[in-house]
Amino acid sequence: MKKFFSLLLLLGTLAQAAMFQTVEPHQAKLLQKGENARYCNSCGMDLVLFYKTSHAAKVNGKTKQFCSMHCLAETMQKAKNITDIKVVDAKSLKWIDAKKAYYVVGSRVKGTMSRTSKYAFKNLSDAKEFQRLRGGKIMTFNQALEIAKKDFQ
Repeated sequence: MKKFFSLLLLLGTLAQAAMFQTVEPHQAKLLQKGENARYCNSCGMDLVLFYKTSHAAKVNGKTKQFCSMHCLAETMQKAKNITDIKVVDAKSLKWIDAKKAYYVVGSRVKGTMSRTSKYAFKNLSDAKEFQRLRGGKIMTFNQALEIAKKDFQ
């Protein structure tokens, strides 16, 4: 299993320059703890490689991190007690309250775990600038979540 993750890390590092979602390891602030803290709690993808689409939440009181809104939505369908949902601001790379974020949904920038991309911003002006350059529609967390849930229909 460790060889598999090492191979994924190597491949991810090679592809890093081409992926909008990726940041340098020192730029990523991982919120979950443990041996597999760097990997999505749902699908196992590398959270540094998909940092700009990362979400986190307390699931039954324990902080879990996800590579995408898709993986968060999948967990929300299964778990009963989900609180304190956060998302990475794609501009500042800081964690923000997902329910207060402005999401640009369906831009020309590739998404994570979904054909429909979802990037979050703390400031409406940053979301509008991203939208101006890359397309998409500005939405609330709940609107973007409804689109993410369609992946499971």
